[in-house]
Amino acid sequence: MPARATKKTEAKTESLARSAASPRRSGRPRAATAAARIYSDLRAELVSLQRHPGEPVSEAEIALSYGVSRTPVREAILRLSDEGLLEIFPQSGIFVSRIPLAALPEAIVIRKALEATTAQMAAQRATASQILNLHSILERQREANAAGDGDAFHQADETFHATIADVAGYPGIWTLIQQVKVHVDRYRRLTLPQVGRIGRAIGEHEAILDAIEAHDPSAARSAMELHLERLLADISATQSINPEFFDERN
Repeated sequence: MPARATKKTEAKTESLARSAASPRRSGRPRAATAAARIYSDLRAELVSLQRHPGEPVSEAEIALSYGVSRTPVREAILRLSDEGLLEIFPQSGIFVSRIPLAALPEAIVIRKALEATTAQMAAQRATASQILNLHSILERQREANAAGDGDAFHQADETFHATIADVAGYPGIWTLIQQVKVHVDRYRRLTLPQVGRIGRAIGEHEAILDAIEAHDPSAARSAMELHLERLLADISATQSINPEFFDERN
């Protein structure tokens, strides 16, 4: 075979191999990627209450805003429905679910039990550099409070709790907590604007960090339990401020 023909054959073979290996050549991987992105973005909007409980959700509008077909949007919506963040009514439409009041106490109790354990273990294992990191996260919370930035405070708050699980040596516990606390997060967003709530949360975080820094497992556990018990105590008051955001069915 002439050398030129051989090179053309090799180039064609390489091109076909690249096409087979590239996810961009297949419609399905692209759709899956779009669905994952839409799911992540929409979930963040729901948990942060950018989309209010009871608000309608338009599949067509979301598809248009992302420049995609309705297929990846539908996949994302179905996942969020499975998590209880969206409700689908075939004859009426899609709506942001209300916060299930009956589910909050159990979710908070589960979270308290898991995080009391991570705080206790963090107090046993924390290194000097890890403690400094926790101090820097706590300082970000103070700065967010001073600036009146609730979103920044919430992000730093999440980082603080996740980092304690990491210091404890069990970051997987935080992954489990995230699955349990999805409705608790929505509820917590309603508590943050209450006068003095963020300041109290920062004080409770300071107590947790002081116990970890002192390597006092018992005190760290107690401080974390006290911190999360506040969520249970605030349910009734928070519900009275925004009753339309809650589902009172058992």
